[in-house]
Amino acid sequence: MSIFPKNAISGVVFVAIFATAATYISSIGFIKHLGLSPLVIGIVLGIVYANSLHAKAPEHLQSGITFSAKKILRFAIVLYGFRLTFQDIADVGLQGFLVSLTMLTTTMIIGSFAGMKLFKMDRDTSILTAAGASVCGAAAVLATEPVLKAEDYKTAVAVSMVVLFGTVSMFLYPIMYEGFIKDAVGFLHMSPKVFGMYVGGTIHEVAQVVAVPASIPHASAEMAHTAVIVKMTRVILIAPMLIVLGLILAYSSKESRGGRVKLVIPWFAVYFIAVAGFNSLNLIPKNIVNYINIFDTFLLTMAMTALGMGTIFSKFKGVGANAFYTALTMFIWLVFGGFIITKAINSLF
Repeated sequence: MSIFPKNAISGVVFVAIFATAATYISSIGFIKHLGLSPLVIGIVLGIVYANSLHAKAPEHLQSGITFSAKKILRFAIVLYGFRLTFQDIADVGLQGFLVSLTMLTTTMIIGSFAGMKLFKMDRDTSILTAAGASVCGAAAVLATEPVLKAEDYKTAVAVSMVVLFGTVSMFLYPIMYEGFIKDAVGFLHMSPKVFGMYVGGTIHEVAQVVAVPASIPHASAEMAHTAVIVKMTRVILIAPMLIVLGLILAYSSKESRGGRVKLVIPWFAVYFIAVAGFNSLNLIPKNIVNYINIFDTFLLTMAMTALGMGTIFSKFKGVGANAFYTALTMFIWLVFGGFIITKAINSLF
């Protein structure tokens, strides 16, 4: 069975054309001066397409768009390991791990409580929405679904909220940094490394975390590396999170018969670490690694474009206000609570 389905080729080429356009636009003088990366431009082009031409486009393109948003995204994140080394991971240190662990745990608890108790949603939709915000967006929602055995439409609701608020985060954080965090004094100021921890510890999707430093003019490599490492720490923590969730559900369910919980691990996170480990050995010449990174940037642009193509505003009308309010509550916590926690943890070391 082929990893690349034949019926997806036309859709992938379609996405690649948009990604090529995004790459070209990002190189135009004033656009480049603004620091807008091809990833950001790609998702904007995708959103414009989704809410204008999508209804008139041939249906056979959709499989390739989906393939780009899922498979190519994960492959691109794996290749992102060539930008990192274990030495980089050591540099982030205990602070990065504590930020990841604290934000994952608190967001999961706050989101589940808000969904079930404050906004009276069902258990599955509440937990799925919380998992998406807590760990790694849509991938976390899909990984949590087998544990809950949730219905498809509940997964769709959770993913919709992740796409909505994750996209908002991707545009908000560069504005926050350039607007007041970079040049502020005292509590509001964050160094590039600490801001990278903040980004990696609070933004939904891995690709969105990659996009934020890329969208900040003159952002340091340290910021980008820290953000991704902290984010991947959150992704890896999905395994123990699902085990704990399964145990809690089994304990709290009166109908539980002690059945085993199926654990779904996002393997792309494991492969990412393996590639970073290989890159740490410095076996590949740096010029070759640079070409890999250029190729990887294009794949990430394709993935972001495809995610944008799935952001159809009309879909959110049927999601329901309660799901929106739950996701909004977590978003506020991630932005403001995450800022305070990141600053507090770094002040201890």
